[in-house]
Amino acid sequence: MNATLRGLLASGLLALCLTTAAIAQTDVEETAERWDSVAVKAEQSVEEVDTPTTELESMRARVVGYRSEFEAARTLNADRIAALRDQLAALGPVPEGENAEPEAPEVAKTRADINQQLNTLLAPVQIAEREFLRADGLVREIDKRIRDRQTERLLRATPSPLNPAYWAPALVDVQNAFAAFWEESAEQDTDSALDTLERNLPTVLFAGLAGLLLLFRGRLWAMGIVNKLRDRQARGLGIWRFIVSLLRILFPLAGLFLLSIAARQSGFLGARSSLLVELLPIIGLMIFGFRWVSERVFAREQEEALLPLPAAQRKMARLYVNAITLVVILSIVALTVLEFGDPSTATRAVVQFPLAVLTSLALFQIGRILRGYRDPDEDTPDADGVTKASTHARIVRSAGLGAIAVSIAAPVLFAFGYQDLSDAILRPYVTTLAVLGLVMALQRFSADVYGAITGQGPAAREALMPLLFGLILLMLAAPALALVWGARVADLTELWAAFGRGFTVGESRIAPSNLLAFAIIFAIGYLLTRLLQGTLRSNVLPKTKIDIGGQNALLSGLGYVGIFLAALAAITGAGIDLSSLAIVAGALSVGIGFGLQNIVSNFVSGIILLIERPISEGDWIEVGGKSGYVRDISVRSTRIETFDRTDVIVPNADLVSGTVTNFTRGNTVGRLIVKVGVAYGTDTRRVEAILREIAEAQPLVLANPAPNVLLVSFGADALEFEIRAFLRDVNWMMSVQSDINHAIVERFAEEKIEVPFPQRDVWLRNRATEPAPKAPKPDGEADS
Repeated sequence: MNATLRGLLASGLLALCLTTAAIAQTDVEETAERWDSVAVKAEQSVEEVDTPTTELESMRARVVGYRSEFEAARTLNADRIAALRDQLAALGPVPEGENAEPEAPEVAKTRADINQQLNTLLAPVQIAEREFLRADGLVREIDKRIRDRQTERLLRATPSPLNPAYWAPALVDVQNAFAAFWEESAEQDTDSALDTLERNLPTVLFAGLAGLLLLFRGRLWAMGIVNKLRDRQARGLGIWRFIVSLLRILFPLAGLFLLSIAARQSGFLGARSSLLVELLPIIGLMIFGFRWVSERVFAREQEEALLPLPAAQRKMARLYVNAITLVVILSIVALTVLEFGDPSTATRAVVQFPLAVLTSLALFQIGRILRGYRDPDEDTPDADGVTKASTHARIVRSAGLGAIAVSIAAPVLFAFGYQDLSDAILRPYVTTLAVLGLVMALQRFSADVYGAITGQGPAAREALMPLLFGLILLMLAAPALALVWGARVADLTELWAAFGRGFTVGESRIAPSNLLAFAIIFAIGYLLTRLLQGTLRSNVLPKTKIDIGGQNALLSGLGYVGIFLAALAAITGAGIDLSSLAIVAGALSVGIGFGLQNIVSNFVSGIILLIERPISEGDWIEVGGKSGYVRDISVRSTRIETFDRTDVIVPNADLVSGTVTNFTRGNTVGRLIVKVGVAYGTDTRRVEAILREIAEAQPLVLANPAPNVLLVSFGADALEFEIRAFLRDVNWMMSVQSDINHAIVERFAEEKIEVPFPQRDVWLRNRATEPAPKAPKPDGEADS
C-alpha cells in the first residue's frame, strides 16, 4: 500500500512538473515565433547599405527588448534543473562494458524519469539561449554599423572655409536668413497678436515683471545674503557661500525662463522668433553655468579658489571662460537662424570657422594658465632636497597641455575641411573642462558639509572622506562625459546590461548581485567577529586568570577564524562556485611554495608563537643582538621596543628557529653581576666584607639566595672582584647597578681602598747619544 501511494505521489509530481514545463515552453516558443520575423527584418536592415541610422536605432531597441525576454528565460526553472542534475549525480554513472552488472530496475526507472523531467525543463531554456545569442549578435552588428557611420562622418571632408569662392555665397545666405527673420516679424497679424496679448495680459505682466526683477536684482539679493552671513560669522560659511553662488545662477535663470514665457504668451512672435525665445533658458543656463563654474574654480578670493593661482591669472581665466561662453552662444544663434534658409555645407563652414578660431584662442590661453599651475607647497623641498608635484597638480597641468593641443589642432583641421572632426574634439574638450570644474566645486561643497558635521571646519578639505566623495562624483560624471565625446545612450545601456549579466569564471557566472551579496554577508560576519572580540576583551577575559599574552592569542585566533568563516559563508551565500578554480588554486599553491615561502614561514611561526607563547607581550627579550620589550605579536612579525624607544620588527621565523633570551619569562627574578678592581696589597677579606655589606643593603637584592662576592682573577693592574646578586625585579638591573657603584666609591673612599687604573712605563730612546754604527768591511777582509 505504501509503495503504491509513493508511486501515485511520484507520478502526480512528475505530471505537475511536466505540465509547468510545457506551459513555460509554450510561452517561450510563442515569443520565439514573434521574434523570428523581427530578427529577419533586422538582419535585412543591417545588410542594406542605405538603411537610415534612425531606422537602425529603432530596430535595435526592438531587438534589445526581445533579448531581455530571452535573457530572463535562460534562468527558467534553474533551481529545479540543478536539483535534477544533483539527483542524477547521486545515482552515479550508467554501468558500461560487457562485464558490468546491469543496473537495478528501480534505479533505471528513476534515472529515466529524471532524464525525462530534465529534458522537458531544458527545452525552453535551450530555445531561450539560442535566441538570446541571435539577438545579442544582431545588437552587436547594428552597433558596429552605426559606429562605422560615425567614423565615416568624422573623417568626411567638407568645403574649406579658407576658400574665397565660398565667402560671397555664405554672406548672401546669412543676409537672406536674417531678412526672412525680420520679414516674418513684420508680417505678423497685429490685431490677432493684440487679442492674444489681451487674453494673456496677467500672465505676461506677472512673468515679465518677475523675470526682470530676478534677472537684474537676483545676483544682488544673493550677494546680500552672503554678506549678512559673513557679518554674523555663521558656522559653515563655505556651505552658505556655495548655496548663495547657486542662487546667483538660479535667480537670473528663473528670470530668463519667466521672460521666455511672457514673450511666447504675448502673441507677437512668429515661428522663428518663438524658436529663438525658447532657446533663452538654454542660453541662460550656459551663460550662468559656465560663469558659476569659473567663479568657483578661479574664485576672486584666494581661500575659496579651487585652483589657487595668482589673482591676475584667475581674473584672466574668468575672462576667457566668459569669452568662450559668448562665442558658443553666438554659434547657437547663428546656426538656428541659418537653418531656416537651409544653408549649404560651405556656408555653415564659413560662418562657424571664425567662431571656432575665437573659441580656440580663448582655450589656448586657459591651457597656458593651467599648464603653469603649481601647488602652494610644491616649491618646498622634502628631506632629500627634492620638490615633487602632487597628483592634483599633474592632472591640472595635463588638462592645460590637452587644451593647448586641442586649441591648435581644431582650427587646423577645420581649415583643411574636416569640420566634423574639429567639432568632435573642440566642443567636447571645453565641455569636459566645465564638467570637471563642476565636480571640483561639488567635491569642495561635500568637504565643507563634512567639516561642518564633524566640527573640523576647513581642515576637513584635506581629509579622506571628501576624497572619496570626489571619486564618487567622478564616477557619476563618467556617463555624461562619455555622451559628450560621442557615445550613444545605447552604448551606455549596453555596457550596463553587460555589467548586469556579470562575468564568467570557469563554469560560473558572477553577477553584480553575487558580489553585492558577498559584500553584505562578509560585512555582517566581520562585524559579528569584531563584536565578539570586543565583548571577550572587555567583559569576559579580564575576569579569567589568563595572562595578557594568552588573551591576545585567543582574540587573534578568534579573529582569523571569524574572518575565514565569514568569507566562506559569503562565498556560499553569494552562490559562487569555486570548484572550477581548482587548477588556479593549484598554480597559486606552487607560487606560494616558491615565491612566498618566507611569508608563509612567518605566518606559521606566528601561529606557533600565539599557541605555545614562549614569549608574551611585555616580556624583556634579546634576539639577534637586539634587546627590548615585546609590544605586539602578529601573525607575520613581532614588534620589540628597545631601550632607545625605537621599534624593531622581527620576523616570527627568527623567533621560532633562532636563539631568544627571555629575561622575564615566568617571573622577574634575575641575576646582577657587578665587577670592581682594587690595588695589589689590599686586604682581600676586608674588601669582600665591604662588598657584601653594600649588596645586602640594596632593597631589590634577594636575601635568599644571598648575594655572593668572589675574587675572580689577578688582573694586570688590579685584583678583580665580582658581586653576584639576584634581584626580585630584573627590570631595575641598571638602576641597582648604579646604586651599588655609587656605594662602592663612597665606602672605598672612607676605608682608604684604592681603585687602580691602568699604568704603563714609557722608555724614550735618544739616537744622538748612541755610538755611530760601524761601516761594513770589504769582502774577504778578516776582522782584526
